[in-house]
Amino acid sequence: MTNRFIEIDNETGAVIDLAAIVDLSIHHLAFLRIHPDARMSVTFIDAERMTTLHEDWMQEPGATDVLSFPIDEITLPAEGLVSESGFLGDIVICPEFLPPQMIESGRSLQEECEYLVTHGILHLLGLDHQEEEAHKFMFTLTDTLLDDWHSR
Repeated sequence: MTNRFIEIDNETGAVIDLAAIVDLSIHHLAFLRIHPDARMSVTFIDAERMTTLHEDWMQEPGATDVLSFPIDEITLPAEGLVSESGFLGDIVICPEFLPPQMIESGRSLQEECEYLVTHGILHLLGLDHQEEEAHKFMFTLTDTLLDDWHSR
């Protein structure tokens, strides 16, 4: 499924509402004041492919839930401004990896994917959660985005 600015692909058998993922992504980018012509992709992949990506790019063993690959290094704009345009990057998500997280969080597969796309978008914009203050900011912003998405 492709919209003009967001390319979505599900290479797995997982049942995910891709149109909702596109809408969620468009919502988040608008909320964050990302240029309306900015582009990105989200791909749902199997555990084998995720393991390869995780090991090759992060030098960590096994699969993981989500990886983000920023391309044009677009960052959150200052208050009142809009970001540059360009290609934000790629997000890959492994649905096979998600059941334990879904049980822990109480989220459905769709909700967990929406959460991870949100998380991935923030990584594409240069946010991380390595330091305590950055962690708090990123996860607070994740909650804000999802609360706004669900309240529309």
